Amino acid sequence: MLVVFQNNIIYMPGLPPNARSETIAAYGHLCGGVQWHEERISAIDGKALGMAIATTTVPGARGLTPASDPKPAAVYVLYFQGNASSIPPRLPDLSRVLRIVSDSRGPIPRPLELTFVCLSYRGYWTSKGRPSEKGIRLDAEAGMQWIADRHRQKSGSCSGKPIVLLWGQSIGCGVATNLAATGRLPVGVSIDGLLLETPFLSVKAMLGVLYPQRWLPYKYLWPFLRNQLDSWTNIGQLAESSGQIGGASPSIFILEADRDELVPKTHGEVLFQRCQDLGISVEKGSAPFAYHSEAIARGEGRKIAAQAILSLTKRALNQQGHSWRQ
Repeated sequence: MLVVFQNNIIYMPGLPPNARSETIAAYGHLCGGVQWHEERISAIDGKALGMAIATTTVPGARGLTPASDPKPAAVYVLYFQGNASSIPPRLPDLSRVLRIVSDSRGPIPRPLELTFVCLSYRGYWTSKGRPSEKGIRLDAEAGMQWIADRHRQKSGSCSGKPIVLLWGQSIGCGVATNLAATGRLPVGVSIDGLLLETPFLSVKAMLGVLYPQRWLPYKYLWPFLRNQLDSWTNIGQLAESSGQIGGASPSIFILEADRDELVPKTHGEVLFQRCQDLGISVEKGSAPFAYHSEAIARGEGRKIAAQAILSLTKRALNQQGHSWRQ
């Protein structure tokens, strides 16, 4: 049953029971003035998907203006959720992170137009179909296509190439690293950074965590897995593919939960060391007193996530050669 029903065990779009019927409006009063709206897109196989979108402006640091182009830089954060619930209940916490970024003038010398794109996997919330790793790969690619299309429409009001950051939470980290390592990206966009919130190494590794007993057969069934979500391997492929084209790998920030009851701390540590060994720019932070699903539910964790977005954005701006003057 573990083999046959693995998709049902890994992906839980029906938990809690009202997850599929949640609405953005029901959480609007908790979003601190951040305005979210739903958009519909289609994956390449025709599955209709829902997304929650919010856009805000981030002023540049005081006293600094762009040296040549006064238009803001476009930054997109493509968010991949964990394995249960839906997008709307996550919007209040994401809104608080967005507001912290918007209110911060510190490390970013250039004004930004910042857009959060929260993708609902197939089978989740208002999206059609049934979730699987193969299908969710297509969903992630569709999210990137939306970003490419949106930026082309707004190219007159924003400066240059868009900066795209991927934010994955739990299994969403596997979705993010899948896309970064092997995804088919639209022309004109690339992935500039990854924020990995409470990541694990792979589904195979998590079998050993959840079923460590020698007398249980579950962890030995990994050859039958149809879902890998293997961030350890993906990071290696990401470094290899970046080296082949002569470019720098996207920067990575790992956000752990201090009291994570599901994913051992060693997983984040191993991924951090993996990045260092491969020459990938990486930082790590830990949300104090937070359990697995609470990393940005507490104030300090939200601040760390916001600073991660600012840090990844600044690095991407520097790599793109943006300049500014006093």
